[in-house]
Amino acid sequence: MTQLPGLLDTEAIRKDFPILDRVLHGDKKLVYLDNAATSQTPRQVLDVLGEYYEQHNANVHRGVHVLAEEATALYEGARDKVAEFINAPSRDEVIFTKNASESLNLVANMLGWADEPYRVDADTEIVITEMEHHSNIVPWQLLAQRTGAKLKWFGLTDDGRLDLSNIDEVITEKTKIVSFVLVSNILGTFNPVEAIVRRAQEVGALVCVDASQAAPHMPLDVQALQADFVAFTGHKMCGPTGIGVLWGRQELLEDLPPFLGGGEMIETVSMHSSTYAPAPHKFEAGTPPIAQAVGLGAAIDYLNSIGMDKILAHEHALTEYAVKRLGEVPDLRIIGPTTAEDRGAAISFTLGDIHPHDVGQVLDELGIAVRVGHHCARPVCLRYGIPATTRASFYLYSTPAEIDALVDGLEHVRNFFG
Repeated sequence: MTQLPGLLDTEAIRKDFPILDRVLHGDKKLVYLDNAATSQTPRQVLDVLGEYYEQHNANVHRGVHVLAEEATALYEGARDKVAEFINAPSRDEVIFTKNASESLNLVANMLGWADEPYRVDADTEIVITEMEHHSNIVPWQLLAQRTGAKLKWFGLTDDGRLDLSNIDEVITEKTKIVSFVLVSNILGTFNPVEAIVRRAQEVGALVCVDASQAAPHMPLDVQALQADFVAFTGHKMCGPTGIGVLWGRQELLEDLPPFLGGGEMIETVSMHSSTYAPAPHKFEAGTPPIAQAVGLGAAIDYLNSIGMDKILAHEHALTEYAVKRLGEVPDLRIIGPTTAEDRGAAISFTLGDIHPHDVGQVLDELGIAVRVGHHCARPVCLRYGIPATTRASFYLYSTPAEIDALVDGLEHVRNFFG
C-alpha cells in the first residue's frame, strides 16, 4: 500500500461512511471520486438527522411547546456552529439557504433592488471570471439583463489560472460587485483573493466569494478573506442536501432589501405595508431547512473533530500523488494547473480522443465513480477547446489506492477503445 506523508488515518475514517462499503456490478468495490459534486455522509451526521426526526421534529421560532423549542434550539445552534466554523464576527451574519446557488442568487437580487450606494443599474458594472460555476454566472447575467448593467470578466491563462494582467481595466470606478470562486470546481485552481479584494476595495466595489469548493477542504476565515459575502453549501462537506449558507457583513445585511417575502422574515404586516425582521431572519422567509441545518451543524462537528488543517494536508498529499500518477497515463491531458501547488483536490482531464462520457461509463463498470461533462463550467471548456472533461475529486476518506484504481481503470479504458 502506498504511504504518503500527511495522510489521515483513512482506515478509521472510512468506517464512519457506510456507503463506502458498497459493492457494485456484482463484485466491484465502490471507488468514490466524485466529491466535488457531493461528498458522502458519515454515521455521526446520519444519527443526528435520525434523532431530530424521531425526537424533535417541529417548526421553529413560533411555537411555545417543547418540540418547537427543541427544534428552534437545534436550528439556531447550527447557526452558531457555522459562525464559529467560518470565524464570522456575529451569528446574525449567517443566513441559511437551500444551497450555494440560492445564496448567490440572493446577493444578486438584493443588489438589483437596493438603494444607493449598493444599487446595480445601467451605469454600473458587474465583474466575474471565466472559470465560474454557472451558479456564479447566470444570476449576474440575469441581473445585468434586468438592470442594464455591464457584465465583465477575467479571462484564463493557458495553465488554468486567472489572468489579472488587466485588473485595473476590468475592475473600475463603475464596478459595483466582484464575484468569484475561491477554488475552481473544474480546474482546481486556488484564486488570488488578496489581489482581487484589494483592487475592489480601491474602487469601492463589493466582493462576493463562492467558497463551495473551499469550505469542505480547508480552514475558512471570512474575516481574513475581507469579502463582503461568502457562499457555500452543505452537501459537499459531509452534510445533507438542501442546506446552504450565505455569510454577509452585518451592516450590509441591515441596509439591503430582502429577496423572498413571507412568514418569519417580517416584523409587522398590515394590508398596506410590512416591516422586516433583523438579519438573518429578514432573508429566511417561510419554514427554513430545519433538519438540514441541524445536519450541517453535525457535519461541522465531524470536520472539526478531524481538523481542517489536517484535511487540507491530506488532500494536498493525495493531489500531488494523483497529478504524478495521471501524468503516467498516455494521451492524458490535465485541464488546469499541472502541479499540486495552489490547487485543490479536483482534477479534470481528457484522454486522447475518447469522449469523457465513454470514459466515465467504462470506469463505472469497474466501480469507479467520477464526474463527466462540463461540470457547470462550460465557458472553461470553450476556453480550452474541449467538449467536456472527466473529473476525479478527493476528500478526507480518499486513499492512494483509489488513485491507483483510477489509473488502472484509465488503462482499461484505453484498451477498450483501442
